[in-house]
Amino acid sequence: MKNVMTAGSVCHVATRGLAAAAIWGSMWLCAYAAAAAPLTVTQVAPGIFVHVGAIALASPANRGDIANIGFIVGSRCVAVIDTGGSFAVGAALRATVRKHTKLPVCYVINTHMHPDHVFGNAAFVPDHPQFVAAANEPRALAARSAYYLRTLRREIGAAAAGTAVVPPTLTVDGKRSIDLGNRTLLLRAWPPAHTDNDLTVYDGKTATLWLSDLLFIRHIPVIDGNLSGWLAVIAELQKLHPRHVVPGHGPLDVPWRDALAREAAYLTAIRDQTRRAIRNGVTLRQAAHEVGQDQRRKWALFDDFNARNVITAYSELEWE
Repeated sequence: MKNVMTAGSVCHVATRGLAAAAIWGSMWLCAYAAAAAPLTVTQVAPGIFVHVGAIALASPANRGDIANIGFIVGSRCVAVIDTGGSFAVGAALRATVRKHTKLPVCYVINTHMHPDHVFGNAAFVPDHPQFVAAANEPRALAARSAYYLRTLRREIGAAAAGTAVVPPTLTVDGKRSIDLGNRTLLLRAWPPAHTDNDLTVYDGKTATLWLSDLLFIRHIPVIDGNLSGWLAVIAELQKLHPRHVVPGHGPLDVPWRDALAREAAYLTAIRDQTRRAIRNGVTLRQAAHEVGQDQRRKWALFDDFNARNVITAYSELEWE
């Protein structure tokens, strides 16, 4: 077992001739060993560490490391904020936490149900934390979990080993405070926007607001909730005055208000052009290919998500 856990080449040899269950168990251990190297993190404020994921689709090369994830350290314990897109990424994040502090992980907070933010949860099960999410998240995650797992295995192959769905043990409806010791975090569940289970985390000690996927930078925004609702939430966010903001995707060194305005401009363009298409009798299929094309050069992964955004917007707005 020691050899299985310490070297990928040994893992490959060690699984030969094993029964299927034993092979999967060995792959799980191999995934943990391969992920043991800590992630690179930026300390955006005292005690707040962020790893910036790749602006890319999940692949074997990135193992699903495509979202911004991290952790907040109090005097008593640690809160992890999102865990990445696979067990391997979660294990690497756990190693990063251990590199910076020996304090226990008492909370794992998922900002919404998308797999690139929650599929690393299983790596933290040995810490026995509370897994926290918005009140709507358990239903949304359960409805899609089988599809998410199949898709992950197709996208990243063997790098998906060990990945499992870990549902929340504590949910937030409205607002809730949690104490890490000399550091209180305010959790807020928002009305349907990016998804119907968006959750933000605010650290009053450093005035840091973890927006997650309510804010995309460079990566095209992805509508999986309610377009009009997202624009309304952005209007509320623009009234806030955090000192530091953590987006769900993209770099940390971009002025957040400017980035939020660019995101709102994209969402507004999709809304207005979709409304016009509906009024003009343009079909859903046509709209998916035509709406938002003037936004193409402004966003990464445009071809991967824009048509899907238009379909979601069309389905919402045709009933106005």
